[in-house]
Amino acid sequence: MRRAVVTVAVAAFAVAGTSACATRGYVRTQVGQVNSKVDSLSQALEETQQRTQANEQRISEVDTRAGAAQTAADAAGSAAKEANTVALAAGSRAEAVEKAVNRIVYEVVLAEDQGNFRFGSAELPDEAKARIDELITQIKADPKGHYFEIEGHTDNVGPAEVNKRIGLERAEAVKAYLYEQHQIPLHRMNVISYGEEKPAQPNNTREGRAANRRVVIRVLG
Repeated sequence: MRRAVVTVAVAAFAVAGTSACATRGYVRTQVGQVNSKVDSLSQALEETQQRTQANEQRISEVDTRAGAAQTAADAAGSAAKEANTVALAAGSRAEAVEKAVNRIVYEVVLAEDQGNFRFGSAELPDEAKARIDELITQIKADPKGHYFEIEGHTDNVGPAEVNKRIGLERAEAVKAYLYEQHQIPLHRMNVISYGEEKPAQPNNTREGRAANRRVVIRVLG
């Protein structure tokens, strides 16, 4: 009887030991599976973060390109607006010039090659005075109702500033004669000197230089 009890006890202990071993193995298996899942999830999370960073970088690059494109578009718009402004201004100037040309009633050129001036002198010769008198006779209806533009020109011999001064002195001499002899109001006369800037003939010949030393009188209606 005692032997049977011992046998039963040993058998129970063996069963208990076997059950405990099985439980530990099961736990280890479950823990291993959980760790594998955690590792997989960690790897997936890391890959997701990498993709997110890559997407953010691409988005940043797209934003940068979009900003550059907008800047270029703004610059192009400004350039187009500026070009349009310049074109309008040029059109206005062209229209003003055309109107001025259409308003020219008479034009007289007092050139040195015609004996109208002496070389290097601003004194108004008798020949030039006679030409001016003829001009006023042609405008005899109402010379005081016109506007006079008087331009002084020279050749390119000598310093440019000296030439501009001589051109101005000759133009002023014509203005003074119109005022003193024909009572043209001063506010209806404009005087300017271009010096050597606008030659009528090439300056490489004596005749050409003489033709360039001149005063141009334009009468606008």
